[in-house]
Amino acid sequence: MTEIYVRHVELLGFEKRFYPSQHYVYMFLVKWSDQSEKLIYRKYPEIHAFHKTLKEMFPIEAGEIDAKDRIIPSLPAPKWLDNHKTTETRQSTLAEYIRSLLNLPTKISRCLLVRNFFKVRPEDENPPAPHPFKRNETYVMSKDKARGITTDITGPIMLESYRAIADYTKSSKYELNLKAGDLVDIVEKSQNGWWFCQCENHRGWAPAAYLEPLDDPNEAEEPEPNYAGELYKTIKAYTAVEKDEMTLEAGETIEVIHKLLDGWWVVRKGEETGYFPSMFLHKTGEKREVDEENIMRRKTPPPRRSTIRNAQSIHAKGRQRISQDTYRRNSRRFLQDRGRPVSQLKKNSRTPENAPKPEPTSPNDDLKKKETTPIIPPRPSPELIMERCTENTRRKISIRNSS
Repeated sequence: MTEIYVRHVELLGFEKRFYPSQHYVYMFLVKWSDQSEKLIYRKYPEIHAFHKTLKEMFPIEAGEIDAKDRIIPSLPAPKWLDNHKTTETRQSTLAEYIRSLLNLPTKISRCLLVRNFFKVRPEDENPPAPHPFKRNETYVMSKDKARGITTDITGPIMLESYRAIADYTKSSKYELNLKAGDLVDIVEKSQNGWWFCQCENHRGWAPAAYLEPLDDPNEAEEPEPNYAGELYKTIKAYTAVEKDEMTLEAGETIEVIHKLLDGWWVVRKGEETGYFPSMFLHKTGEKREVDEENIMRRKTPPPRRSTIRNAQSIHAKGRQRISQDTYRRNSRRFLQDRGRPVSQLKKNSRTPENAPKPEPTSPNDDLKKKETTPIIPPRPSPELIMERCTENTRRKISIRNSS
């Protein structure tokens, strides 16, 4: 049986703890070769002690014999007394060190010392008891800073707290059981609708549809619909279960017009719209490795909020949702305003991908087209005009027709 090894480590941020005395620990999300994911906590002095031991095990690669042979990255020694500022500013250096460490030859990056250091410990799963008067403070590292991109935002971001609206029973060891009313801290919001959460001493993935913000039922981070659309390609077939979902085969090109945080995006194919799981999509022109990894890690889309029974929200008003009829109507209106008639949409949606492309025109033909007068768009149908009228106008027309 082959030993599992560390495939990827992501620095999530750090935590300020007050028990038994004030100290700081870094949070790492460790992804192993068996597709498991674990959240671990490490103090900086023990990270540096691991670094020194690694250099002793591989003196040549550490440059101890000849500095030219050094490939093990350097790591600054810990300061006599850590404070909030040094812990925060050290994150970029630490993230780069971990990234370089895992890119070393396998005899180093997959050695027993590395595996044992990143292996989950009992204190990772059951952290020490909190301070009786002070709550631990968690600071999440921005993704841009983790990649080494400097941004204007330099301050830490506190973890968001959400509330579970219903009971959820986990279907794998990587997920988290929830009870209605549980308060959870969100460590990572994934686009596929599975969020990495912490509830008391337990951590794992939970469906976003089972969680609601504390202040408002609507998500402040959720973007507005983009009816211009973004081209995506399906990487796995999905058969619609609900009426407002869309059935697509693998390899189809569609347009995403609304990216919802619960992992169910609104897509458009031709003139039809519907919900489709984002975990089965990847953007055209981008690498596909990340999407394949998500498919291996999680084979089923997260549940939708409309399928949750006995949901118990603390908000008097429910979350605002746009119906598929509204999506279709606004999408058709946008495309017609842009000069793309619906009849052309129907034609394009039925054209196979392997259809022969039209022959390229010569520069003279392009000049002739520019010299000609623009084509007048077709007059909208009476039904479309009625859709775009106000309710008051519709009422007057119906009275006139009846008389």
